[in-house]
Amino acid sequence: MPMMKRQHRRLTGLAGIAALALSLTPSIGHAQSDQDLAKQLSNPVAALISVPFQFNYDDNIGPGRDGHKFLLNFQPVIPFHLNEDWNVISRTIVPITSQTNISPGSGTQTGLGDVVQSLFFSPQKPTASGLIWGVGPAFLVPTGTSALLSSRKWGAGPTGVLLMQSHGWTYGLLANHIWSFAGEGDRASVSSTFLQPFLNYTTKDAWTFGLDTESTYDWPRRQWTTPLNFTVTKLIKVGGQPISVGGGVRYYAASPDSGPHGWGARVIVTFLFPK
Repeated sequence: MPMMKRQHRRLTGLAGIAALALSLTPSIGHAQSDQDLAKQLSNPVAALISVPFQFNYDDNIGPGRDGHKFLLNFQPVIPFHLNEDWNVISRTIVPITSQTNISPGSGTQTGLGDVVQSLFFSPQKPTASGLIWGVGPAFLVPTGTSALLSSRKWGAGPTGVLLMQSHGWTYGLLANHIWSFAGEGDRASVSSTFLQPFLNYTTKDAWTFGLDTESTYDWPRRQWTTPLNFTVTKLIKVGGQPISVGGGVRYYAASPDSGPHGWGARVIVTFLFPK
């Protein structure tokens, strides 16, 4: 009971922080078209405040294929203006998970997972050839509320993104690698590469069709986890507030025995706060 109360307080506090962040966000401008805003959402280093809530469901988890997981990723993106030439883009992933039978006899866990914080130093303008890029550090913070939701390790490493945007198309690659450098000694070390090639098309009426992978390679275990994601989103306005809503499906092309298999689903709701 004390552990459940602590988890409840942490989740309640996280919800309060999210609500406060939304309430303190600057008022919305109307200079940009819906298509422009939708295209900016396809750019991980766009100078646009956005607050995505990404809901995921995966099934057929574990050796017995009887586990399942609900995952909410709270992913605020906040740009900071350094000078006339450079921005710093803060991208945070805060996972909240409810999972059952992910390993034999594991039961059910619900709570906060480990936070990944990335900072991208990115030029304000593309190169002469139209290339958009950003590089910086990524950090793993062991905020998980359960041993099965956390690596119990602190980690850090490089991250970067390259992309092009032309005639409604956005294509590129986001990647990072994280090594653990501290944490509980009886837990496995972390050395993990994340690769996300992506291809999006945005229509003039602000529909976006997306295809990507979110591949992770676990170097100590020599294991790939590779979900292929197809999503459709639409930018709408509710009371003047731009919101991107949509969803899609995923298929695991590769996964270890302990991971998900087959098909999964995703729903995305993103609040946008243009300047």
